[in-house]
Parts: sequence; C-alpha cells; structure tokens
Amino acid sequence: MRTTVLAAGALAVTALLPQPAHAGAPPRLGACAVGELCLWAKPDFRGARQTHELSGTDIESCVVLPPGTDAQSVANRTGRPVTTYQSVECAETGEFETYPGGGTWVPQTPYRVRAFKIWQS
Repeated sequence: MRTTVLAAGALAVTALLPQPAHAGAPPRLGACAVGELCLWAKPDFRGARQTHELSGTDIESCVVLPPGTDAQSVANRTGRPVTTYQSVECAETGEFETYPGGGTWVPQTPYRVRAFKIWQS
C-alpha cells in the first residue's frame, strides 16, 4: 500500500513539471493560467485552445462548447472542480469525468468533451 501511495505521489509531481519535447517523451503541459479552464481540440494540448474563467461562466450551469467543436485535452486551474461531458446536454447517460481545480492537466480525455460544468466546491 505504501509503495502505491509513494508511486502515485511521484506521478502527480512529475505531471506538474515541464516535460522535454523529444520523441517518446510525455507531452508538455499546455499553457493555462491560474483561474482558467483550458480546452484543446487535439490530444497533448495541441490544436485550437478555448479558455473559460469564472468571471464569464455561470457556476453549476451546463456550458456547451460552440457548435462543431469539441476538446480532447483539458487543464483545470479554476480552483474549483470541473466536470466534462461527452454529451452536449451535460447528461450523465454519456461519459463524464470530474477534475479537481487545484491544477489538473489531462493530455488525452477518454472521450470528446462537448460540454462542462464548474462546481461551487
């Protein structure tokens, strides 16, 4: 059990460090400022990026990405939990995942993100 906890801690710390950009290396973290939710069109923080801040987003409301767009990489630096949804209605009948707000970088989501909710806490 202790080995698992230490290994998980080491992975979490490693995920926060900038990564080298050579072949076979993990992807570099995407640029996302404190207080933002950043969504990229392609895996590994590539492609068009959308940013959302608390000042322009209704808390606990379903925010649908613009028509014809989706995201495959996510960084949550809002300070609040964010749930991403495969469904454009934020329906829990499709895939969904909640990411902590303290600094979560996801280089490849398990589904195409089409909507999200930022939670109070």
